[in-house]
Amino acid sequence: MTLTQAPLIAACLWLITANVIAMFPSRDHHWTNAYRLIALGLPILAFLVWQNGPLVGFFFLIAGASVLRWPVWYLWKWIKGLGGSQRPYTRR
Repeated sequence: MTLTQAPLIAACLWLITANVIAMFPSRDHHWTNAYRLIALGLPILAFLVWQNGPLVGFFFLIAGASVLRWPVWYLWKWIKGLGGSQRPYTRR
């Protein structure tokens, strides 16, 4: 195993682990598991980009976002909410 293969193997193990975790029921709808997976996945993503380039890192980011759909969805809603109201309130 070379140094460029280590982040690829770690990324594949992360994806397999995330999918296995998603198969089992959870009382909090997997939010604590999602936080743990994000905390573990970000360093793997950085190492993957550093060793294999941004294109491989982008594919892993898309694969991770497909597993963690709801945190990405709420992050998108939060970012859109920072820009202010999309439609001003008008009273008729």
